[in-house]
Amino acid sequence: MQDYELIFSGFLSRKGLKLTSTRKLILESVFALHGHFDAEGLYERIRKLSQDVSRATVYRTLPLLLESGLIQHSMRSQARDMFEHIFGHPRHVHWVCSSCGSVLETDLQEVMPALKQSAAAIHFSIGDLNLQISGLCWKCRSSENENQ
Repeated sequence: MQDYELIFSGFLSRKGLKLTSTRKLILESVFALHGHFDAEGLYERIRKLSQDVSRATVYRTLPLLLESGLIQHSMRSQARDMFEHIFGHPRHVHWVCSSCGSVLETDLQEVMPALKQSAAAIHFSIGDLNLQISGLCWKCRSSENENQ
């Protein structure tokens, strides 16, 4: 059993729920992804593996995965909520191009000292952190400069 499965199983148990075969398939599908995903894309991926999983079950399982701390809502892109699994991954900043929608990531550790200092100044305790910055990627900036 994978560590993330043990964590999710324990979380569900504390809530009086079970790790059903359907929830396990959803969990495994999430952790097979190595990037951002939305609920519909996840559902389509799972449907290729099993016809027994309903769209509603995927939508009901995502909040459980969020609450368990295994995934996070990473951003909203192209009118869809995007998620990513965070168990075993360092925190990072999302740089989202507002023109082409590309997403770049950099390590959050570079900006963490400044954030902690700002939080301390206002007597704030940082719990969860999700940093998304919108702007133009280098490709879109280059094409924008060529058009001027």
